[in-house]
Amino acid sequence: MTLSILYRGPLSSCNYSCNYCPFAKRKDSRETLERDAAQLKRFITFVSEQAGIQFKILFTPWGEALIRRYYQEAMVTLSLLPNVEKVAIQTNLSCRLEWLNKADKSKLALWTTYHPGETDRATFLSQCRQLDELQVSYSVGVVGFKEVIPEIETLRAALPAETYLWVNALKKQADYYTAEETATLSAIDPYVVNNMIHYDSFGKNCKTGHSVISLDGDGNMYRCHFIKEKIGNIYTGDFTSALYPRTCTNATCGCHIGYVHMDDLNLYELYKGRELERIVPDRKPLSC
Repeated sequence: MTLSILYRGPLSSCNYSCNYCPFAKRKDSRETLERDAAQLKRFITFVSEQAGIQFKILFTPWGEALIRRYYQEAMVTLSLLPNVEKVAIQTNLSCRLEWLNKADKSKLALWTTYHPGETDRATFLSQCRQLDELQVSYSVGVVGFKEVIPEIETLRAALPAETYLWVNALKKQADYYTAEETATLSAIDPYVVNNMIHYDSFGKNCKTGHSVISLDGDGNMYRCHFIKEKIGNIYTGDFTSALYPRTCTNATCGCHIGYVHMDDLNLYELYKGRELERIVPDRKPLSC
C-alpha cells in the first residue's frame, strides 16, 4: 500500500511580506511553535511504525517552515526511513541548505516558489545553484501576476533547462490573461493552461480519501485541504479502514494539490510519480 499525505500543522508564520497572503510577516507564539514541533515529532514516529505502508509526504505549511530547524530535521529523518518513498515541502527557499547533506537526496524534493520583491533574483538563483550542486530535486513556481511576466521570462532563461518552472495562474478574475499573455506564459510553462481552470469536480472520482489524504497536526484525516469533513484520525484505531474510493463533494477544484488527484484528468501520467513536488520529468521542449 502506498499512501500520499499532505501534512499541515499549526505553523502559520512567514518571513516574507507578500501583500496577497494573510500569513505575511506573521509570527507564531513560542507555544504554537512548540506544539507544532511536538506534533511533527509524533507524526514521524507514526510513519516509522507503519512498516506495511509506503509513504509519499508533502508538507504544505501556511507559512515558511524550512527556516525552522525542526522541519529541516524532520525532512532528513523521513528521507532516511525505508518506508518513505518521497518527502517534499513547499518553501520560499530562504533557509540555509547545508542540512540537505544529511538526507537521502534521492527521496527528498523541494517545491520552491520565487517571490519577486521579497528576494532578488540573484539570491534566489544562487539557492537554486546550491540545490543543483547538492543534487536535490526541485521545481520553481512563481505567482503569475501580469506585472511580473517579464521577470518570470528572465528567471526561466536563467534557470537550467531541465528545471521545471511552473506558473501559478490567477483564476479569480475570468479572462485575466490576454491571448498574448497566455501564449507567453505557455512558452515558459507548457502546462500552465492546466492551472488556469476551475475544474468541475462534483461527483467525479478522485484519489483523495483513498490513496491521498490531508492531515493536520492532531492527526485528523481529511480527504484533501479543500473538503473539511473529518474522515478519521491516524492515532485512533485502524485508520486505514477510512481509506476507500470517493467522489468529490465540491462543485469545482482549482488548486494543483487538489485537482492533480482527479482521475479523469490523468495528470499522474504527466507527473509520473512526482505530482507532490510538482515536477514534470518529461516536458515539452521549451520555446523561450
